[in-house]
Amino acid sequence: MPTNRITMRQIRETLRLHLSAGLSFNEVGRNLKISKSAAAKYASLARAAGVDWEAAQALTDQELEARLYKPALPRSSHQLAPDFATVHQELKRAGVTLQLLWEEYAKDNALAYKYTSFCVKYREWALGLKRSMRQTHIAGEKLFVDYAGQTVPLIDATTGEITQAQIFVATFGASNYTYACATARQTTADWIGAQVQALEFFGGVPRLIVPDQARALIKNPDTYDPQPNRLYDEFATHYGCALLAARPAHPRDKPKVENAVLVVERWILARLRNRRFFHLVELNKAIALLLTDLNQRAFKKFPGNRRSAFEQLDAPALRALPAKRFEVFRWKSAKVNIDYHVEFDGHYYSVPHALVRTTVELRVTATLVECFSSNQRVACHPLSPLRGKHTTTPEHMPASHRAHLEWTPQKLIDWGLRIGVSTAAIVTWQLEHRPHPEQGYRACLGMQRLARQYTPARLEAACTRAMAIRAPNLRSVTNILKNGMDRQQSLPATKPGNLPAHENIRGSDYFH
Repeated sequence: MPTNRITMRQIRETLRLHLSAGLSFNEVGRNLKISKSAAAKYASLARAAGVDWEAAQALTDQELEARLYKPALPRSSHQLAPDFATVHQELKRAGVTLQLLWEEYAKDNALAYKYTSFCVKYREWALGLKRSMRQTHIAGEKLFVDYAGQTVPLIDATTGEITQAQIFVATFGASNYTYACATARQTTADWIGAQVQALEFFGGVPRLIVPDQARALIKNPDTYDPQPNRLYDEFATHYGCALLAARPAHPRDKPKVENAVLVVERWILARLRNRRFFHLVELNKAIALLLTDLNQRAFKKFPGNRRSAFEQLDAPALRALPAKRFEVFRWKSAKVNIDYHVEFDGHYYSVPHALVRTTVELRVTATLVECFSSNQRVACHPLSPLRGKHTTTPEHMPASHRAHLEWTPQKLIDWGLRIGVSTAAIVTWQLEHRPHPEQGYRACLGMQRLARQYTPARLEAACTRAMAIRAPNLRSVTNILKNGMDRQQSLPATKPGNLPAHENIRGSDYFH
């Protein structure tokens, strides 16, 4: 309590400069040569006493001092002490300060602590909490994620083989509201898929997600500037949140999830230790039932439970989930082969032929293979499990190759019959004995070129000789024409309309 005129003058000047002139506490402090905190304290006392600048002018120093510094009254500690557990929870709300909470506590409360005592006693109370609990977490700000050290055995019902299911845990800093689920491994897809499920469980998106610097998530681990991999970065962009990876070997960067992992191990995994599980789905159903009980267990030092704290603190501060769920996918670089196809898991997918010999990026989901060149999508195909097969879009082919698609096997055989039975026999052989249909089409189109170059009659004669020497392929026919061997005496021509008997000839009916 002030006892001299200098202090009362400072109080009056503080009220004038701050309440009337609108100066900040910093500016008031510089003008009066007092600290910023002293100026704030005088203004706070005036607010608590309901004294503005006009009222202060009408009061003498003694009256003003009496209004600001009320005499101590006999009171019980029970009446005096605020609920510091509630104060601690309220501090997690955005923008809430001890100053505001003290003003609300002291309003119309003649037995209230002074502001300084209020702060000192709160800090003494907070020292009684665990270190990890003394951190103040803003509502809806941080979601901490990690995997538990313990695993759960999964038994293959067919082979009896046992694998270890991994337990993913996520918890909010402010409310301690916790989510847990089992995944097969700790791959990038497992990590991100579990976080997608966690956000849907919570029903909203925090501002920050705090993971470990796991290799599955962070491409360049670093104490100061860790870089998430491409998929994790796209996950964060999709949900509109930021990623703040904890420093390696610094568990105190994420004490909330460290504690949540222990809680999950004690209250969920320990209760499942004697049960046998055969599928992840079965295990996750069991975890979900125990998770509900965990989140509804009453706090020991705070009012309510994880569920009620989440509904009061975190839930109102979360951003809404996007309309579409993030789909987990894989990125892979692939070289475009000379046949304008790229390979993924043994299947070949076409891209525009202009990209031959370049490298493209494949974005692979559970159903699609998308191809990107220079960050532009250039092709999209359904994911195929057929190894060694091709998926080709006609628009990706050169014009000359697209022309091949207009030729069906029957159409090619009919063309050969119009030239002659030997030409039709060669065409049929090409279609049957090439490893890929398009190779047969190309050989037949080569036959058409020879007909234009050497005349249909010479082509038929060359094909007759090729059949006679049992070499029914395009190269033999081409060499016969180049060397003029088609003009030499050959075997008697087969009657028109009938194919020559040959083990390689099946006839046009084979292609129906």
